[in-house]
Amino acid sequence: MRRQALGAISAALALTLPWVAVWGATDLLPQFAPAALRTLPTLGTVIVSGLAVLGASFLLAWAAETAEKDVPRAFAIAVLAVLAVAPEYAVDALYAWNAGQFAGTERGIEAGNLAVANMTGANRILIGIGWAGIALFTIFRRGASTDPAVERRPGFLADVVSLDRDIGLEIVFLLAATLWAFFVPFNGGIDIFDMLFLVGLYVCYIAVILRGEAEPETQHVGVPAYLQRFSRPRRTATVFLLFAYSGAMIFTAVEPFAHGLEELGQSVGIPSFFMIQWIAPLASESPELIVVVYLVNKARSTAGFNALISSKLNQWTLLIGTLVVVHSLALGRYGVLAFDFKQSAEIWLTAAQSFFAIGLLLRFEISVREALVLLGLFFSQVVLEFLIIRELVSLPVSSTDLLLAYSVLYVVLGTALFVSRRRSFGRLVRRTAGTVSDAIPTGEERPHGVDD
Repeated sequence: MRRQALGAISAALALTLPWVAVWGATDLLPQFAPAALRTLPTLGTVIVSGLAVLGASFLLAWAAETAEKDVPRAFAIAVLAVLAVAPEYAVDALYAWNAGQFAGTERGIEAGNLAVANMTGANRILIGIGWAGIALFTIFRRGASTDPAVERRPGFLADVVSLDRDIGLEIVFLLAATLWAFFVPFNGGIDIFDMLFLVGLYVCYIAVILRGEAEPETQHVGVPAYLQRFSRPRRTATVFLLFAYSGAMIFTAVEPFAHGLEELGQSVGIPSFFMIQWIAPLASESPELIVVVYLVNKARSTAGFNALISSKLNQWTLLIGTLVVVHSLALGRYGVLAFDFKQSAEIWLTAAQSFFAIGLLLRFEISVREALVLLGLFFSQVVLEFLIIRELVSLPVSSTDLLLAYSVLYVVLGTALFVSRRRSFGRLVRRTAGTVSDAIPTGEERPHGVDD
């Protein structure tokens, strides 16, 4: 086990080393670096930074699995989710900062719109490709027959992925953030009330899961199993080191990876705004998707979906809530991060998609049919919007009208799900209320799960 684990860690580290050399050559010590590294072509940058993201994603997943021995699993996955999507925060923060620095100018207005576009694109990718794609991968991958989360059912595309009911907490918190998001555009932009509610919601979520108990009973294999055999101080130090190194690699490599993909896309005629909304977020979400594929491939489908839902929750709360803080710091005073009506429609569509996706999970399962509908709605909207923007088809609607139409469709479908599954929703809310109640200190400990 020791030799195999060390070999796997060495291989993952080796994938990141070319990027360390390039990053050092361009950012740290450019005066001492070979000219070949300082002038790496765009395609070379994409390849090297992409390999670093791949290697760092494995290190990040191993760190999170190892940490499950000492902290609640939900908290370990929450840390993994934050680190995996840290580049998305960095990209959005840059646009929010520029919106404040150049407030009142055309550049500042455009930056505010780009901050919203990048954020909404990332959130919709996480559900449209992440949730749907991982559900399909879970069911159709080799070895799915031995995965306890995969349930075969009679009927056309009726097989389902069953989810752990413990993720009910994340689902309810995500629903609260989603309902709030519908009202964000009515305030003229992202303001301090959005920040207080959304960031406060995430802080409450973390406080609740920290009150949970560690779950050491999970039987790991490979690298996590080897690392969990370390003494606690050594294990803790190793986990922190892996989190720090993988986080640094992801944080520094994803932005060049995303910009490289943008340049390659623009060179073949893809509009810049479209690249910023879709290609850049897809690149910044890649660490999260890689980690989830890794977990699912180990028959840890529940942990994989937990990571996806946790990522969606922190992006839908922390990411939106902190944009106004960054904007105000750049502005030198408090200011609302404003955006145009097109971006209001983007937020409504993102909230509507989230509402529909939550409706799919009310029974703690997602079927092949449901995953295909989620995937189909996502791709059809993106493709149609691209065709309209590029004027490749003639439709009697604008791209903004298309966003509003899809928003209505998602809300109608989501409402139908909530109505038809109202009993499941009621049980979910009651269970979550009990979890939150148990997490509130009362000065008197009581056995877990025992009611007064």
